[in-house]
Amino acid sequence: MPALEHRSPVTVSPANGRAARVLQITDPHLMADTDGTLLGVRTRESLDAVVQCARTRYGHPDLLLATGDLAQDASETAYQEFARQVSVFGCPESWVAGNHDDSDLLTRVAERHNAAGRHLLIGQWQVIMLDSSVKGQVHGYLEPEELAFLEEALAAYPGRPALVSLHHHPIEIGTQWMNAIGLTNRDEFWRVIDRFDNVRAVLWGHIHQDLDLYRGDVRLLATPSTCIQFEAGSTDFSVERLAPGFRWLDLRSDGTIRTGVERATDFRYELDTDSTGY
Repeated sequence: MPALEHRSPVTVSPANGRAARVLQITDPHLMADTDGTLLGVRTRESLDAVVQCARTRYGHPDLLLATGDLAQDASETAYQEFARQVSVFGCPESWVAGNHDDSDLLTRVAERHNAAGRHLLIGQWQVIMLDSSVKGQVHGYLEPEELAFLEEALAAYPGRPALVSLHHHPIEIGTQWMNAIGLTNRDEFWRVIDRFDNVRAVLWGHIHQDLDLYRGDVRLLATPSTCIQFEAGSTDFSVERLAPGFRWLDLRSDGTIRTGVERATDFRYELDTDSTGY
């Protein structure tokens, strides 16, 4: 579990008082092997394609959120490669672990790149990053310390609209095989969220799909992977031929969000569609 100091607020200042521009990059599944592939996709190359697409379209954002599965092999080399590639954005970053990551190692590397802070005050907003990873497991779980951190952060700044982010999905989705590997204590998570009316959105990775829904007044957002994409609505493991992507978010001073998904449509790859897992 990341150290307590990473939960202290970090202030990020958007340029010229405008809406805070945030980019989310998720599930790159990098490997120590420079030619490492996942279901036929060279993950370093696909991340590079997404980063270049985002850099061309959005320049320098105010904040980059990396929401897990940064590495497929939980190697320090993979985390250093991620840091190298996203450094082109020249902005503050925050990383959290996914089920393929080593949370402690990821945090140590993130510290070297000033990317370990998990409570960020940006413009009029706050962004809270939660570690839902469970060592050796695919599903997610928020330890009591994480839920307490969430509650304390929301209570400390009741006047700031909040974006809460984690790796695992906290709702059931239409892709049946993934429902069992989401956040297993989602009811506890939502009991905290439901106590605060300043939560505007919950953002995650893990499902390798674009999703944009509402739960009451809270917007629910998931984002494509920078490598392979899982087929939406499938019963069993299945991938589909969609380009890798990322999400952009504009956090406005009035508490509203503009957001969308962009894809690196020029990236070419040979996808192994016969695989039964990854």
